[in-house]
Amino acid sequence: MTSRPPSLGFVGLGVMGRPMASHLAAAGHAMTLYDVVPGLAQSVAETLAEAHAATTPAELAARSDVVVAMVPNGAVVQSLVEGADGLLRGLRPGTLVLDTSSSEPWLTEATGRVLADAGVAMVDAPVSGAEWGAKAAELVFMCGGAAADIERVRPLLEVMGKAVFHLGPLGAGHAMKCLNNLVTSMNFIAVTEGLAIGKRYGLDPAAMVDVLDESTGMSWISRTHIRQRVLSRTFDDPFKLALMLKDIGIATQLARSVAVPAPLSALNQELWRAAAADAAPDASVSELARWVERLTRTEIAPAAPP
Repeated sequence: MTSRPPSLGFVGLGVMGRPMASHLAAAGHAMTLYDVVPGLAQSVAETLAEAHAATTPAELAARSDVVVAMVPNGAVVQSLVEGADGLLRGLRPGTLVLDTSSSEPWLTEATGRVLADAGVAMVDAPVSGAEWGAKAAELVFMCGGAAADIERVRPLLEVMGKAVFHLGPLGAGHAMKCLNNLVTSMNFIAVTEGLAIGKRYGLDPAAMVDVLDESTGMSWISRTHIRQRVLSRTFDDPFKLALMLKDIGIATQLARSVAVPAPLSALNQELWRAAAADAAPDASVSELARWVERLTRTEIAPAAPP
Protein backbone atom coordinates (compact mmCIF):
# COMPACT_ATOMS: atom_id res chain seq x y z
CA MET A 1 0.00 0.00 0.00
CA THR A 2 1.46 3.35 -1.04
CA SER A 3 1.12 6.42 1.15
CA ARG A 4 -0.89 9.41 0.04
CA PRO A 5 1.21 12.23 -1.45
CA PRO A 6 1.27 15.21 0.92
CA SER A 7 -1.42 17.82 0.35
CA LEU A 8 0.16 21.07 -0.77
CA GLY A 9 -0.70 24.71 -0.48
CA PHE A 10 0.83 27.06 -3.02
CA VAL A 11 0.90 30.83 -2.48
CA GLY A 12 1.93 33.13 -5.34
CA LEU A 13 0.77 32.19 -8.83
CA GLY A 14 2.70 34.64 -10.98
CA VAL A 15 5.30 34.07 -13.69
CA MET A 16 7.17 31.47 -11.61
CA GLY A 17 4.55 30.16 -9.24
CA ARG A 18 1.93 29.06 -11.72
CA PRO A 19 4.11 26.59 -13.65
CA MET A 20 5.69 25.34 -10.41
CA ALA A 21 2.25 24.62 -8.93
CA SER A 22 1.20 22.94 -12.17
CA HIS A 23 4.12 20.50 -12.01
CA LEU A 24 3.25 19.57 -8.42
CA ALA A 25 -0.38 18.99 -9.35
CA ALA A 26 0.68 16.80 -12.28
CA ALA A 27 2.74 14.73 -9.85
CA GLY A 28 -0.45 13.78 -8.00
CA HIS A 29 -0.61 16.24 -5.14
CA ALA A 30 -3.91 17.67 -4.01
CA MET A 31 -3.38 21.44 -4.27
CA THR A 32 -4.82 24.44 -2.47
CA LEU A 33 -3.99 27.73 -4.15
CA TYR A 34 -3.91 31.35 -3.01
CA ASP A 35 -2.88 34.64 -4.62
CA VAL A 36 -3.53 38.26 -3.69
CA VAL A 37 -4.76 38.95 -7.24
CA PRO A 38 -8.56 38.51 -7.10
CA GLY A 39 -9.77 35.50 -9.05
CA LEU A 40 -6.31 34.25 -10.04
CA ALA A 41 -6.25 31.25 -7.69
CA GLN A 42 -9.68 30.15 -8.91
CA SER A 43 -8.73 30.45 -12.58
CA VAL A 44 -5.55 28.42 -12.03
CA ALA A 45 -7.37 25.82 -9.91
CA GLU A 46 -9.79 25.22 -12.75
CA THR A 47 -6.88 24.07 -14.95
CA LEU A 48 -5.50 21.53 -12.45
CA ALA A 49 -6.72 18.19 -11.13
CA GLU A 50 -7.63 18.11 -7.42
CA ALA A 51 -7.05 21.83 -6.95
CA HIS A 52 -8.97 24.18 -4.69
CA ALA A 53 -8.79 27.99 -4.45
CA ALA A 54 -8.55 29.31 -0.90
CA THR A 55 -9.91 32.69 0.11
CA THR A 56 -7.28 33.26 2.82
CA PRO A 57 -3.80 31.96 3.68
CA ALA A 58 -5.27 30.49 6.89
CA GLU A 59 -7.73 28.40 4.89
CA LEU A 60 -4.93 27.23 2.62
CA ALA A 61 -2.75 26.28 5.61
CA ALA A 62 -5.52 24.23 7.23
CA ARG A 63 -5.78 22.09 4.08
CA SER A 64 -2.03 21.56 3.59
CA ASP A 65 0.77 19.32 4.86
CA VAL A 66 3.35 21.56 3.16
CA VAL A 67 2.87 25.19 2.12
CA VAL A 68 4.99 26.48 -0.78
CA ALA A 69 5.46 30.23 -1.16
CA MET A 70 6.67 32.05 -4.27
CA VAL A 71 6.22 35.72 -3.38
CA PRO A 72 8.30 38.90 -3.89
CA ASN A 73 10.39 39.15 -0.70
CA GLY A 74 10.85 38.26 2.95
CA ALA A 75 8.54 40.98 4.23
CA VAL A 76 5.70 39.49 2.18
CA VAL A 77 6.53 36.05 3.60
CA GLN A 78 6.38 37.46 7.13
CA SER A 79 3.01 39.05 6.44
CA LEU A 80 1.79 35.84 4.83
CA VAL A 81 2.70 33.90 7.97
CA GLU A 82 1.81 36.36 10.72
CA GLY A 83 -0.85 38.62 9.19
CA ALA A 84 -4.57 38.62 9.77
CA ASP A 85 -5.90 35.31 8.42
CA GLY A 86 -2.25 34.34 7.90
CA LEU A 87 -0.77 30.88 7.69
CA LEU A 88 -0.22 30.67 11.46
CA ARG A 89 -3.99 30.61 11.96
CA GLY A 90 -4.28 27.37 10.00
CA LEU A 91 -0.93 25.55 10.22
CA ARG A 92 -0.83 22.43 12.38
CA PRO A 93 2.22 21.28 14.34
CA GLY A 94 4.30 19.06 12.10
CA THR A 95 3.54 20.93 8.89
CA LEU A 96 6.24 22.73 6.89
CA VAL A 97 6.60 26.02 5.04
CA LEU A 98 8.79 25.91 1.92
CA ASP A 99 9.79 29.44 0.87
CA THR A 100 11.00 29.50 -2.74
CA SER A 101 10.91 33.31 -2.91
CA SER A 102 13.99 35.55 -3.10
CA SER A 103 13.98 36.76 0.49
CA GLU A 104 16.32 38.45 2.93
CA PRO A 105 18.16 35.80 5.01
CA TRP A 106 17.66 37.69 8.28
CA LEU A 107 13.91 37.96 7.70
CA THR A 108 13.77 34.26 6.85
CA GLU A 109 15.53 33.43 10.11
CA ALA A 110 13.03 35.57 12.05
CA THR A 111 10.03 33.97 10.31
CA GLY A 112 11.51 30.53 10.95
CA ARG A 113 11.66 31.25 14.69
CA VAL A 114 7.99 32.27 14.75
CA LEU A 115 7.02 29.09 12.89
CA ALA A 116 9.19 26.91 15.13
CA ASP A 117 7.37 28.26 18.19
CA ALA A 118 4.18 26.90 16.61
CA GLY A 119 5.76 23.50 15.88
CA VAL A 120 6.09 24.22 12.15
CA ALA A 121 9.31 23.63 10.19
CA MET A 122 10.65 25.95 7.49
CA VAL A 123 12.97 25.51 4.52
CA ASP A 124 14.18 28.33 2.30
CA ALA A 125 14.72 27.18 -1.27
CA PRO A 126 15.02 30.10 -3.70
CA VAL A 127 15.48 29.28 -7.35
CA SER A 128 17.62 30.02 -10.37
CA GLY A 129 16.36 29.32 -13.87
CA ALA A 130 13.84 32.09 -14.57
CA GLU A 131 10.48 31.57 -16.26
CA TRP A 132 11.77 29.05 -18.78
CA GLY A 133 13.22 26.92 -15.98
CA ALA A 134 9.93 26.98 -14.09
CA LYS A 135 7.99 25.94 -17.18
CA ALA A 136 10.46 23.18 -18.11
CA ALA A 137 10.83 21.94 -14.49
CA GLU A 138 14.56 22.69 -14.70
CA LEU A 139 14.95 25.06 -11.78
CA VAL A 140 17.99 25.00 -9.50
CA PHE A 141 17.08 25.12 -5.80
CA MET A 142 19.45 26.60 -3.19
CA CYS A 143 18.27 25.35 0.18
CA GLY A 144 18.65 26.28 3.82
CA GLY A 145 17.25 24.35 6.75
CA ALA A 146 17.65 21.22 8.84
CA ALA A 147 18.80 18.16 6.90
CA ALA A 148 15.66 16.19 7.76
CA ASP A 149 13.44 19.04 6.55
CA ILE A 150 15.38 19.29 3.28
CA GLU A 151 14.91 15.56 2.70
CA ARG A 152 11.22 15.90 3.43
CA VAL A 153 10.73 18.43 0.63
CA ARG A 154 13.36 17.08 -1.77
CA PRO A 155 10.78 15.03 -3.74
CA LEU A 156 8.78 18.22 -4.31
CA LEU A 157 11.86 20.16 -5.41
CA GLU A 158 12.86 17.38 -7.79
CA VAL A 159 9.43 17.57 -9.44
CA MET A 160 9.97 21.28 -10.12
CA GLY A 161 13.70 21.37 -10.83
CA LYS A 162 16.86 19.69 -12.02
CA ALA A 163 19.22 20.29 -9.06
CA VAL A 164 18.91 20.70 -5.30
CA PHE A 165 21.75 22.12 -3.18
CA HIS A 166 21.74 22.19 0.63
CA LEU A 167 23.82 25.23 1.63
CA GLY A 168 23.38 25.17 5.41
CA PRO A 169 20.88 26.21 8.10
CA LEU A 170 17.75 28.23 7.51
CA GLY A 171 18.60 31.42 5.59
CA ALA A 172 21.56 29.92 3.75
CA GLY A 173 19.56 29.36 0.58
CA HIS A 174 18.48 32.98 0.45
CA ALA A 175 22.05 34.11 1.09
CA MET A 176 23.21 32.05 -1.88
CA LYS A 177 20.41 33.34 -4.11
CA CYS A 178 21.24 37.00 -3.59
CA LEU A 179 24.93 36.30 -4.18
CA ASN A 180 24.13 34.39 -7.37
CA ASN A 181 22.13 37.37 -8.64
CA LEU A 182 24.84 39.79 -7.53
CA VAL A 183 27.37 37.94 -9.69
CA THR A 184 24.88 37.71 -12.57
CA SER A 185 24.17 41.44 -12.40
CA MET A 186 27.86 42.34 -12.52
CA ASN A 187 28.35 40.00 -15.45
CA PHE A 188 25.43 41.63 -17.27
CA ILE A 189 27.04 45.04 -17.02
CA ALA A 190 30.46 43.67 -17.99
CA VAL A 191 29.14 41.90 -21.09
CA THR A 192 27.04 44.80 -22.37
CA GLU A 193 29.78 47.36 -21.71
CA GLY A 194 32.28 45.16 -23.55
CA LEU A 195 29.90 44.82 -26.50
CA ALA A 196 29.40 48.60 -26.61
CA ILE A 197 33.18 49.16 -26.70
CA GLY A 198 33.58 46.62 -29.48
CA LYS A 199 30.68 48.05 -31.48
CA ARG A 200 32.21 51.54 -31.37
CA TYR A 201 35.48 50.08 -32.59
CA GLY A 202 33.70 48.42 -35.50
CA LEU A 203 33.06 44.86 -34.34
CA ASP A 204 29.73 43.13 -34.91
CA PRO A 205 28.10 42.40 -31.52
CA ALA A 206 26.65 39.16 -32.89
CA ALA A 207 30.13 37.97 -33.82
CA MET A 208 31.45 39.12 -30.45
CA VAL A 209 28.87 37.00 -28.63
CA ASP A 210 29.87 34.00 -30.77
CA VAL A 211 33.47 34.50 -29.66
CA LEU A 212 32.55 34.98 -25.99
CA ASP A 213 30.57 31.75 -26.01
CA GLU A 214 33.61 29.78 -27.19
CA SER A 215 36.09 31.63 -24.98
CA THR A 216 36.79 32.45 -21.36
CA GLY A 217 34.28 35.32 -21.39
CA MET A 218 31.36 32.91 -21.79
CA SER A 219 28.53 33.25 -19.24
CA TRP A 220 24.85 32.62 -18.71
CA ILE A 221 24.21 36.18 -19.88
CA SER A 222 26.17 35.75 -23.11
CA ARG A 223 24.58 32.36 -23.83
CA THR A 224 20.95 32.97 -22.95
CA HIS A 225 20.26 36.70 -22.85
CA ILE A 226 22.20 38.84 -25.33
CA ARG A 227 21.09 37.24 -28.61
CA GLN A 228 17.61 36.50 -27.31
CA ARG A 229 16.80 39.84 -25.65
CA VAL A 230 19.30 42.49 -26.80
CA LEU A 231 20.44 41.70 -30.33
CA SER A 232 16.82 40.79 -31.11
CA ARG A 233 15.86 44.29 -29.79
CA THR A 234 12.98 42.78 -27.79
CA PHE A 235 14.33 43.56 -24.27
CA ASP A 236 11.61 41.32 -22.89
CA ASP A 237 12.96 39.05 -20.17
CA PRO A 238 10.05 38.54 -17.73
CA PHE A 239 12.32 39.01 -14.69
CA LYS A 240 11.98 42.59 -13.49
CA LEU A 241 14.86 45.04 -13.19
CA ALA A 242 13.50 46.12 -9.80
CA LEU A 243 13.73 42.57 -8.50
CA MET A 244 17.37 42.30 -9.60
CA LEU A 245 18.09 45.58 -7.81
CA LYS A 246 16.35 44.18 -4.71
CA ASP A 247 18.59 41.09 -4.75
CA ILE A 248 21.70 43.24 -5.24
CA GLY A 249 20.64 45.26 -2.20
CA ILE A 250 20.21 42.11 -0.11
CA ALA A 251 23.69 40.94 -1.15
CA THR A 252 25.38 44.23 -0.31
CA GLN A 253 23.60 44.36 3.05
CA LEU A 254 24.75 40.79 3.68
CA ALA A 255 28.34 41.86 2.94
CA ARG A 256 28.04 44.67 5.48
CA SER A 257 26.58 42.33 8.08
CA VAL A 258 29.63 40.06 7.90
CA ALA A 259 32.08 42.98 7.61
CA VAL A 260 33.35 42.07 4.14
CA PRO A 261 34.56 45.01 2.02
CA ALA A 262 32.85 44.73 -1.38
CA PRO A 263 33.76 47.80 -3.47
CA LEU A 264 32.87 46.22 -6.80
CA SER A 265 29.48 45.15 -5.46
CA ALA A 266 28.84 48.66 -4.16
CA LEU A 267 29.66 50.23 -7.53
CA ASN A 268 27.49 47.64 -9.26
CA GLN A 269 24.60 48.58 -6.97
CA GLU A 270 24.96 52.26 -7.86
CA LEU A 271 24.93 51.46 -11.58
CA TRP A 272 21.81 49.33 -11.28
CA ARG A 273 20.15 52.06 -9.22
CA ALA A 274 20.87 54.51 -12.03
CA ALA A 275 19.44 52.11 -14.58
CA ALA A 276 16.30 51.59 -12.47
CA ALA A 277 15.83 55.34 -12.07
CA ASP A 278 15.92 55.65 -15.85
CA ALA A 279 13.39 52.86 -16.46
CA ALA A 280 9.70 52.22 -15.89
CA PRO A 281 8.77 50.68 -12.51
CA ASP A 282 7.86 47.35 -14.14
CA ALA A 283 10.77 47.34 -16.62
CA SER A 284 12.34 44.06 -17.67
CA VAL A 285 15.84 43.29 -16.43
CA SER A 286 16.78 43.45 -20.13
CA GLU A 287 16.42 47.23 -19.94
CA LEU A 288 19.83 47.30 -18.25
CA ALA A 289 21.30 46.82 -21.74
CA ARG A 290 19.33 49.79 -23.10
CA TRP A 291 20.63 51.88 -20.21
CA VAL A 292 24.20 50.90 -21.16
CA GLU A 293 23.40 51.88 -24.75
CA ARG A 294 22.24 55.32 -23.66
CA LEU A 295 25.22 55.74 -21.36
CA THR A 296 27.70 54.82 -24.11
CA ARG A 297 25.67 56.33 -26.98
CA THR A 298 26.10 53.00 -28.75
CA GLU A 299 23.39 50.63 -29.97
CA ILE A 300 24.26 46.99 -29.26
CA ALA A 301 22.63 45.61 -32.40
CA PRO A 302 23.89 43.20 -35.06
CA ALA A 303 25.70 44.70 -38.02
CA ALA A 304 23.63 45.09 -41.16
CA PRO A 305 24.10 42.17 -43.59
CA PRO A 306 26.43 42.92 -46.51
